[in-house]
Amino acid sequence: MVNKSSVVLLRDAIAAEKDFIEAGLQLDIPVICINKDTQHTKKMPFRVMYDNNNLFWQQNKTWEYFLSDEDFLTIQDRMAALQSQWEPAVTGDDDRTDDLVIPETVSAINEDFGEDYEDFVHMTEEERILNLRKSKNRLENLITQKPRQEYLITEALVETVRDAMLNNRTALMNAMSLDDEEAKKKTQELVDSTRDFVKASSQLISKSIFNDELMNILVERSNGTIVKHMTHVYLNGLAFLSYYNELVSSTSIINKLRINFDKKYRSFYQSLLPHIHPEDITLERVFLGGMRAIRETELQNWTVGFLIHDIGKAAAVEYHEGEAAYNRDIVVKHVTAGYTAVMNKTNFPREAGLITGYHHEYYGDASGYGYFRTYFDRYRKANPQMRLDYCITYDLEPMMDYEALAYFPAKILEIVDIFDSLTDTNRKYRKAMSPEMAIVTMREEFIEKNCKIDIILFDIFQKFVSESIKQRA
Repeated sequence: MVNKSSVVLLRDAIAAEKDFIEAGLQLDIPVICINKDTQHTKKMPFRVMYDNNNLFWQQNKTWEYFLSDEDFLTIQDRMAALQSQWEPAVTGDDDRTDDLVIPETVSAINEDFGEDYEDFVHMTEEERILNLRKSKNRLENLITQKPRQEYLITEALVETVRDAMLNNRTALMNAMSLDDEEAKKKTQELVDSTRDFVKASSQLISKSIFNDELMNILVERSNGTIVKHMTHVYLNGLAFLSYYNELVSSTSIINKLRINFDKKYRSFYQSLLPHIHPEDITLERVFLGGMRAIRETELQNWTVGFLIHDIGKAAAVEYHEGEAAYNRDIVVKHVTAGYTAVMNKTNFPREAGLITGYHHEYYGDASGYGYFRTYFDRYRKANPQMRLDYCITYDLEPMMDYEALAYFPAKILEIVDIFDSLTDTNRKYRKAMSPEMAIVTMREEFIEKNCKIDIILFDIFQKFVSESIKQRA
């Protein structure tokens, strides 16, 4: 139990001092969090909570937030320094301000984003909104048409998804120069229109679009290697989610996984949760709350995340192309830039932000990167006795409370993203693999050699790819 006479209410401290947030970000002090109902207490780094919600002390009605007297005095000293001399908003080795800069000029036109990019750069906000609404209307008209016209649907999906991505990227580039609140106001209509668009697109996507020859031809007609990759990943990601939902809802897949768990999966998850007794590692321990279908509201929020997952990607980024082409710093930047932009400059669902920032975590493997491990390291320093007891959560709050290693939609996106990178014909330094070879490579490199992607979700994905290939044969 925390003695409230020896702590300072965070809300009051921020209200009293205009430089408090700036000083708190520099020092990254621990915040004492007390659940109003249960009196459960935990410590969270200020930066982690601020980056996830920059008004958390006002908007969360379940928790109260405090600082120790010692930390409060430390911040007061830092505020005095801020008032006496100029200092940047974030100093030291922190990367927060750098994350806000996507390393390219706004006017850049190159093969990565395509020749249409310039048109979107020069659009007004009103023109971007109009473009998104036209795309949504185009898709909604196809939803109501009977019989279903596959060619028109596929063509419309490829073209409108490409436009929606470019709309969001250029709008966020413009918002980078604004403070957070002004940026959120300026992008609010864009956010609303994008959510309407993805809702319409998700109603048209079926599992049959995956690896569809027509879809691949249409994507290849598009300009820009990055845009092609993002379009593929978005459409194929939603196709896989559609397949997953159908499999979980209408077959005995969960029971089969449970029957085969000891023999096929337990050792994999034991390596991820070594502190848990092997007999306690079950399907319910892997998937917090048990494996289940995806709810409609979840699907809509995740769909937004799939659309904008690479929004921070820089021009001329090549993934896993060999030593000559691979620049880890540039590759990592696309995650940090995208996450910070989505979380700080827009009111997109927080789920979408987490997908943007967590989709290359690779279960903590050294080759992965993203915000979760940075936040987790800080949280663990403040709470040295903590431990993660689950592998995957479908829900947002357990992810934010560090109860699980990974976020379900981000693990789905990891698999689809890697598969597309391996099979992408646009790669400059490596010949594209066949779908069959890509599956073999992924199992060897991302499961057997290192625990990076999830083995159960990958087995479902392999079944998905196999059935898609048979359908085309």
